Amino acid sequence: MAEFRMPSLGADMTEGTLLEWLVQPGATVHKGDVVAVVDTSKAAIEVECFTSGTVRRLLVEPGTQVPVGTPLALIGEEEPVAPIAPPPLTGHPAAPVLSPLVRRDASARHVDLGTVHGTGPGGRVTRLDVEHAVEAPAPPPAGPARRRVSPRARRLARETGIDLSAISGKGPAGIIRAADVEGAEPAVARPAPPAAEPAVPTTAEQAARRAAAMRATIAALMARSKREIPHYYLTETIDLTDALAWLHDRNQDLPVPRRVVPAALLLKAAARAAREVPELNGFWIDEAFLPAPTVNLGVAISLRGGGLVAPAMAEADTLNLDELMDRLKDLVSRTRAGRLRASELSSPTITVSNLGEQGVESIIGVIYPPQVALVGYGTVTERPWAVRGLLGIRRTVTVSLAADHRATDGATGARYLRTLARLLERPEEL
Repeated sequence: MAEFRMPSLGADMTEGTLLEWLVQPGATVHKGDVVAVVDTSKAAIEVECFTSGTVRRLLVEPGTQVPVGTPLALIGEEEPVAPIAPPPLTGHPAAPVLSPLVRRDASARHVDLGTVHGTGPGGRVTRLDVEHAVEAPAPPPAGPARRRVSPRARRLARETGIDLSAISGKGPAGIIRAADVEGAEPAVARPAPPAAEPAVPTTAEQAARRAAAMRATIAALMARSKREIPHYYLTETIDLTDALAWLHDRNQDLPVPRRVVPAALLLKAAARAAREVPELNGFWIDEAFLPAPTVNLGVAISLRGGGLVAPAMAEADTLNLDELMDRLKDLVSRTRAGRLRASELSSPTITVSNLGEQGVESIIGVIYPPQVALVGYGTVTERPWAVRGLLGIRRTVTVSLAADHRATDGATGARYLRTLARLLERPEEL
């Protein structure tokens, strides 16, 4: 029988709090299903199951804080499925397949899943379907027709305390006019409702505690990085003029929602360069470098309330620009909404920090252990630049590399930056 354990969602995590179970004993789960929500010092994370089978027993109650690696549930082999009898010819379609997460969202938002049209494969109801069901306007309640009142009459009634429901409109089609209000008796003044008691700032306090916990976690992790990792740093200024012109021309033929921003181009180049220089894509574990089989690009994303999270964009080197742009928008949105998944926090193999939007010229980063490299992008600036002996104004970006000297030397880092520059010179091949 397999154990579902409290996962490690990064080198900085030593314990987590189980917030909620999304499955119950007897439920059938498949690898990749979200089965629980875990609170870390950075955010509430949806945790996937890495084993298929049947949930036999839940070992930890919601609200309990346990160390990383603690068994949370037992998962046995999947129950044999009884032969399925042909459905009766009642004319009613079979019930759609629902994931635990969809059921939880629907329950929390009071959505009747029986009324939701599934747009997923085979009619499966997705979380987006639930969101659309919430956003759909409710049908108007049955009752008497709404009275028609002129704006001036409505304002006059509000100022004088006249009850509009007690007035008969003498205007066309029964519209209540200002004159009708002026001729009506004022209603008996009612005492003003007592002032509401100030709300308990629970949310603000929780946000403050989370921000403090996140800052402490970042401080501990970065201190460990500077204490344990012998960093070396390299920088390269790259001419982006042709790449940005190519991107501008490409975007001209696309609707605004489908356009690609320069940051996506830089991320794709960083991922491709990591594939071509694999010595910088992996981990330093047990005094040895362990190369990663895929390039899972960690993207540093600042949070609105302060702090930083670097979830992974899996196999970013294999995505085309449109796919990468979609993944980037989704990742930023879910990170700031606190809807990341465990696999996205535990799998980065190399991280990129882009402070171009902040206007800084360059960034010298700190490696996220046990990774061995961090790439930094500054803002795109215009500067004098010589091309084939002619001086002109070009748009450039300064790229930095912070690398672990235990895993590589400066020559390897230089090869990575040269590869990155070469890729950005031919953006159409990315």
